Amino acid sequence: MCRHLAYLGPMVALGRLLSEPEHSLVRQSWEPRRQRSGTVNADGFGVGWYAEDDPVPARYRRAGPIWSDLTFADLARVVRSEAALAAVRDATRPGADGEAAAAPFADGPWLFSHNGAIRDWPDAAAPLALGLPPADLLQLAARTDSALVWALVLNRLRAGADLGAALAGAVLELAVAAPGSRLNLLLTDGAAIAATAWGDSLWYLADPRAERMVVASEPYDGDTRWCEVPDRTLLTATRTRVELTPLKETPQGEKE
Repeated sequence: MCRHLAYLGPMVALGRLLSEPEHSLVRQSWEPRRQRSGTVNADGFGVGWYAEDDPVPARYRRAGPIWSDLTFADLARVVRSEAALAAVRDATRPGADGEAAAAPFADGPWLFSHNGAIRDWPDAAAPLALGLPPADLLQLAARTDSALVWALVLNRLRAGADLGAALAGAVLELAVAAPGSRLNLLLTDGAAIAATAWGDSLWYLADPRAERMVVASEPYDGDTRWCEVPDRTLLTATRTRVELTPLKETPQGEKE
């Protein structure tokens, strides 16, 4: 139901991350190797990246498949960043809301992606939506489950939760409301990454000496340092460290 990737590290061209590796995110759009639901991610894509001395990321999103977008190929060749988040989309309901439904979703310094689907959408999630401020519901970017998941995460971030607590709280709440949902979430603020493994694959590549961290749905190359994240786990990471926490535990840092 999507593939996504987040990067922190030395300045790098987006193409080096997203299109040049043997099993890059671009290739995963038509030939994912570890995707547990769906086979082709052709319902849109997006990439967000941070420029030097600017905490608010830029985004490029489109409703069509990433492999057919020549503008993206040219952009990825020349745009460089020390932090980025990108995703390719397999829509739960094909065609829903087009470009607006493509990750990454954004607000202030944050970029977000959801790989998965809420079971029994939208009925199961309706009670959770009622707990959000009406203004947040009126400003949803799209009429999709991912947009609502982002609203639930964003509500926690605005209340003061850290990245990991915001993701963990939303996942655990959704898991109770809609059992059987797939809730692999990915979030960054340009300085740290948080992600959840809940129903689909998640991996990370840590290189502390180079101050480089990649978190992705699946490895994009044959580097033996890639590590798989166990299901139902919260990952939090910076450029030099990574921590895995079982999601059965109460997330720390979230305000009551």
